Amino acid sequence: MKGWPTKPLEEIAELYGGSTPSRDSPAFWGGDIYWVTPTDLPMPDEGISVVSKTKDRITQAGLDNSSATLVPKGTVLFSSRATIGKVAVADMPLTTNQGFANFVPHSEVTSRFLAYALWFHREDIARLSGSTTFKEVSRSTLRKYHLPVPPLAEQERIVKLLDEADELRKLRAQADHRTTDLIPALFSEMFGDVAESRNGLSIVPLGSLLSFKTGKLDSNAAVKSGAYPFFTCSREDSRIDTFAFDGEALLLAGNNATGDYSVKHYKGKFNAYQRTYVLSLLNVDHSYAFMQQAIQLKLQDLKRLSLGTNTKYLTLGILKNIQIALPASEQQKEFAARVSDIRAMQAEQTASRRRLDDLFQSLLHRAFQGEL
Repeated sequence: MKGWPTKPLEEIAELYGGSTPSRDSPAFWGGDIYWVTPTDLPMPDEGISVVSKTKDRITQAGLDNSSATLVPKGTVLFSSRATIGKVAVADMPLTTNQGFANFVPHSEVTSRFLAYALWFHREDIARLSGSTTFKEVSRSTLRKYHLPVPPLAEQERIVKLLDEADELRKLRAQADHRTTDLIPALFSEMFGDVAESRNGLSIVPLGSLLSFKTGKLDSNAAVKSGAYPFFTCSREDSRIDTFAFDGEALLLAGNNATGDYSVKHYKGKFNAYQRTYVLSLLNVDHSYAFMQQAIQLKLQDLKRLSLGTNTKYLTLGILKNIQIALPASEQQKEFAARVSDIRAMQAEQTASRRRLDDLFQSLLHRAFQGEL
């Protein structure tokens, strides 16, 4: 790496842990000292975040009666247990729970460079946790972990390039997130509330509009590989060698632990888990795009109507009796055409985001190979 020295973390930063004050003492909570947990940070693959606010705060009494340490602005937070490798930089003095190793950089390394270095090496660090069920990298192990330490001017140059690329990546992700609201907004503009008749629309049960079938395979099929997608209750898990369905359909989870259902639209050959409902239009004059969004807006009702205690589930009777306001087929087709345009735009955005992600990963790799 261009002759850069490597040094153990204990030589380039002070390492502090965190702690959780007793929840049984109200006097320890609700103060003015910021307190961070790993759940406050995005997942590791989303990059480095900046902590400028926290969900919880503790009091000075809470700090004094725990082993937490108040660390300064610029401290690099690294989640070291369970989900290892979440990285953030503190934008103000704060404390953390015991799920973090907190690095206060010495003068020879900048906060942002240290954050990028830890994030780049997060998977290698995670492997040091061993293979126990509850993964944790000890502080003693982290103190001995070596990182490259280029001159400060080189660190600042690398950070500037990486920050610029990461900003483009995040702006693209923010724009993509905003486009997810376009289809629900379009539906609301064109049709209003699917539960209420507008302009004389008739209220009809889903059972009069769709046929209902169930998947054929058990969950073990997800481990197979093949040519056709396999849908479980929440996602496309894998691919299988044969298919049971061929055509256009909506797929709806029949059960899950929380009752947070989802509806997917798919066209082609596929198979499905035996507790996934496959919904097909009875009348070709209706629109799958309309039906998908109409059912999507009913998901809270489905959750409320779910049966079961440990695992929530829906019966065919519940699904078939869900009522929606049905617009004319011409309006449904207009909605479908506009949804198609939005989907095309989203596909272009997805491709752009992938290119930016690839660029950022390339820059990151080159930076820590000394090639940037």
